[in-house]
Amino acid sequence: MTPQYESEIETTLAASSKGTLRQFVFYFLRLGTFGFGGPIALAARMQKDLVEELGWISQEDYTEGLAFSQLSPGPLAAQLAMYLGWVRFANLGATLTGTFFILPSFLMVLGIAALYLHYGSLSSIQSIFYGVGSAVVAILVRSAYKLTRTTLKTDSLLWVLFTVSAVATAWTKSEIIWLFVLCAIVSMIVKTRLRSAITAVLPAGLVWLTTGIHGPAGLNTGLGLFTFFLKAGAFVFGSGLAIVPFLYGGLVVQSHWLTERQFLDAVAVAMITPGPVVITAGFIGYLVAGPVGAVLAALAVFAPPYFIVLIAAPLYRRFTKNLYVNAFVKGVTAAAIGAITGAVFILASRTLVDRNSILIAGASLGILSLTKKIPEPVLILLAGLVGFVLLRATH
Repeated sequence: MTPQYESEIETTLAASSKGTLRQFVFYFLRLGTFGFGGPIALAARMQKDLVEELGWISQEDYTEGLAFSQLSPGPLAAQLAMYLGWVRFANLGATLTGTFFILPSFLMVLGIAALYLHYGSLSSIQSIFYGVGSAVVAILVRSAYKLTRTTLKTDSLLWVLFTVSAVATAWTKSEIIWLFVLCAIVSMIVKTRLRSAITAVLPAGLVWLTTGIHGPAGLNTGLGLFTFFLKAGAFVFGSGLAIVPFLYGGLVVQSHWLTERQFLDAVAVAMITPGPVVITAGFIGYLVAGPVGAVLAALAVFAPPYFIVLIAAPLYRRFTKNLYVNAFVKGVTAAAIGAITGAVFILASRTLVDRNSILIAGASLGILSLTKKIPEPVLILLAGLVGFVLLRATH
C-alpha cells in the first residue's frame, strides 16, 4: 500500500468521523424534539454531545459559536445551532440545522395553541394554568439567578449595569433597547479604558387560518405581528429568556393582544416544549392571528439570527480575540440578565396573587434548588395538576 493511498484513506476516515451532513441534521432534529430545559441547558447539551462525545465540533469552534450567539441578537440556542451548522457545512448547514432544530417545537406549540384557543376558557383548563403560572415564575426566578451567578460573578461594573437594567425593566414594564446599547458602550469604555468613544382577503372557508382569540385578524394585524417579532429577533440579546420582558411590553402593555394570564401561559408553553424558548412566538402568533399568525411570528423571530449567522459569522471569526468586542458582549449580557430579572418581578407580582399560588411557586423553587432530577417540564405539569386540585377544592 503506497503512502499516498494510506493518506487518502486517513483523510476519508477523518471526514466520516466528523459526522455527515445527514447525521448532523438528524442530531439537531432529535435535540429539537427532546431537548428540554431552556437555552442554557440546550447549549450545554450541544457542547457535551458534539464536542466531548461525538467530536464533530472542536472546542474552539464551539466556544467561538457560543460567544457569537451571545453577542448577536436573537435566541441563543437556535443561533448556536445555526452557527455550528455553518462551521461544518457552510450556508446549507446553517439553513438545515436551524430549520430542523426549530421545526419540532413549532409543530408542538401549534397543536397546543389550537387546543388553548378552543378550550382555554373552560374552568378546568384555567385551573391547570393557574398552577402552571406559579411554577413558571419559580423557574424564571431560578433561571435568572443561575444566569446572574454564572455570568456576572464578582465583576462590579456588570452588577451595576445589571441593576440598572433590572430596575428600569421592572419600573417601565417593558424592555428598553437603547439601554442595552448604552450598557454595552459603557462596558466597552470602562473595560478597555477608552477615554473617547464613537389581513389579507381569504375565501370564507379559509378564514380560520387567520382567526385568533379576538376573531379573524386583518392584514394590519398580520403585518404588525410580523414586524414586532422581527424586532424581537433582531434586537433582543442574550438567552431565550431575554425575550420575555420585550414580549411583555409589546404584547400586553402596548398592543393589548394578550392579557397577562395569556402571556404567562405562552411562557409556560415554551417551558414545557423542547427546543428554543423563543418558539413561544408560534404560540402567541396563533392566539393573535391563527395558523397564519403562528407562521409569520416564527419566521420573523428566527429570520434575523439566521441571516446574522450567514453574513456576520465569517467576519466575526476574525475578531473573536478583540478586547473591545469582548467588553461590548459583557455589557450587553449584563443588561439582558437585568431585564430578565426585572421581568420576573413583574410577572411574579401579577401571578402570585393568593396563598395557593405563592405556595406552588415556593414549592417549585424549593424543588428546583434542592434537586436536579425533576425536569422543568415535569415540574410545570405537576404544578398544573396541583393548581387544578386546589382551585377545585376551594370553589
